[in-house]
Amino acid sequence: MASSLHNLSDYDINSVPDATGMKVGIVVSEWNDKITGALLDGACKTLIKHGVKEDDIIVKPVPGSFELVYGAARFVNAGLVDAVIAIGCVIRGDTPHFDYICQGATQGLADLNREGKIPVIYGLLTCNTHEQAQERCGGMFGNKGDECAITAIKMVKGWE
Repeated sequence: MASSLHNLSDYDINSVPDATGMKVGIVVSEWNDKITGALLDGACKTLIKHGVKEDDIIVKPVPGSFELVYGAARFVNAGLVDAVIAIGCVIRGDTPHFDYICQGATQGLADLNREGKIPVIYGLLTCNTHEQAQERCGGMFGNKGDECAITAIKMVKGWE
């Protein structure tokens, strides 16, 4: 759903299962760190709000969004977490680099999900402008990190 039609932080709290006992891995891109840091903060706060212990959230940084796939795969293969949230932000520039990074990261994360060991949650912002990214990391459209945390909880608890 387009975030301009739905606030990313708006959800029915009663529709979220208790996440007590869940362990979540978060792989976060260092590129566009002001944006990804805000997304990470939103995800962590929302996980904790719904019962995940702070010590059960493992955060691993990677240099950029393309490396999210490798980081997420490491979490999946380690078998230490119930879900992985991949957080990144790519902002369109003047070259096709944006398209290659977005396509590669998206395909890689989709492949991990298709393997089906644990849910891998797509938290990659793909924006045309820096302002669009700001609007989605706690601005007028909420915080995609909140949405990713809720999705992780529902995917884990909905399949138990």
